[in-house]
Formats: sequence, C-alpha cells, structure tokens
Amino acid sequence: MTRRLEGTVALVTGASSGIGHATALELAREGASVALVGRREDRLTDLAAEISSAGGQALVVPADITDAQAAAEAVSRAVEGLGRLDILVNNAGLMLLGPAPDADLNDWRRMMDINLMGLMYTTHAAVPHLLKAATQDPRQVADIVNIGSVAGRSAFAMSAVYCATKFGVGAFTESLRQELARQHVRVSVVEPGSVDTELRTHNPDVVQQLIASSLGDIERLQSQDIADALGYIVTRPRHVAVNELLVRPTEQV
Repeated sequence: MTRRLEGTVALVTGASSGIGHATALELAREGASVALVGRREDRLTDLAAEISSAGGQALVVPADITDAQAAAEAVSRAVEGLGRLDILVNNAGLMLLGPAPDADLNDWRRMMDINLMGLMYTTHAAVPHLLKAATQDPRQVADIVNIGSVAGRSAFAMSAVYCATKFGVGAFTESLRQELARQHVRVSVVEPGSVDTELRTHNPDVVQQLIASSLGDIERLQSQDIADALGYIVTRPRHVAVNELLVRPTEQV
C-alpha cells in the first residue's frame, strides 16, 4: 500500500487519548512522522512505542498548550526533533456541561483556554513552518485540521460555553483558510457528532446520564471514524481542499 504521507511530519495535540490517539496512529500508518503533544506523558510514551513497533517514527512532546509559550515550545521541539512540519492537528479539547446559572466560572475559563486559545496558540506557532513546508517536496502543500463539533453548528442547552468555543473554532478556521489558501496551506475543520471517548467523563454522573438519555441507544462513532475522516482530508491532491467535514452517527438527529 502506498504511504501517502511519506517524508512528512505531523503534530497532533491531545494525542494521549481518543481522537488524538487514533489520528496519530492513522497518520503514522500513512508514513508521517508524528509529534505527540499532550499533558499525560506516560500515555504519549506508550503511543510512541506503539508507532515505533509498527515501523513508524514518533516524538513525545509533553506540553500544556493553554500556555502560549509552552505551545510555541512544543511546535519548536517537533520541528527540531523531526526536521519540519507539514500537518497540524488541533485536537485537544474539554467538554464541561451543565446549567449556566450554576456554572463554575473556572470551568468556563478552562474550556476557553483549551478549546480555543490553545488551538490558536499552537496554530500561531506552526504557521511559519507550514508555509515553508508548502513550498517543498514531497507534497508542496500543508494542512491545519481543527477538531470542531456539531456543537459548533447548532447551539444546545446546558452547553453554552462549550458551544461558544466550537463556534469560535469554526470561525477561526474559515478566516484562516481564506488567508492562507493562495499559499497552499489548507485549513479544515472536522465536526464530529457523538463519539465514544472519555470526553464526556469529565462531567458529573448526572450530566453524563443526561447525555446518554438524549442519545438513547444509538451506535456512537468511534475515534477511528474521525481519524479516517482526517486522513482523507490530508491525503487529497494539492489542488483539492476539504474545508469542512461533518461526521455524525447514522442515527443521530
């Protein structure tokens, strides 16, 4: 099978679990060397070992991207360690749901810091390297893929600030896409519906029960389903840009 990303380097935030973990493996299978960014170094180390055992190359980069300097240093470490940067996947995220009147403002700030500001910090640091990669072989194109959500298209009760962050991701993505398109840096957003990851476990049991009851017994997406979608985006020919991809479980309305 042709490894369509051979000779490229990808950086994935939130790589320690869920969509980020699956995406790192998918990109490595396609031949990319992968910088694994996240706060749980033990999980990143295990993932790097899995990639290496399959013949790939991975670099563990522990970092808290909610700090602008830490995000910039993570990008620098990736470039220094792997030689370049062709693909940035902004996946790190947090979903804390509940009634707005009783909300803990610290929870709101954490979601803003991770879902939106961290994504922006990492992107800001990565863009110069991506612009350079877009002028070079093997692809002469570079990619930024941001993980949004259906909550970035429709607002839901009990999700005010989470939705605000994901609407922000969509707006940031489209604006940056327009700015970088002529320089062959493609900017895309993938908007998952319900995915069976640990994201919802950050909430109290009562909130998790509300999420489960709203979905019923539908078959949820798996992390690999989103990794597949992302792999499709970054392996398109240079003249093809997939700007937005909404992926829901078949039964989710």
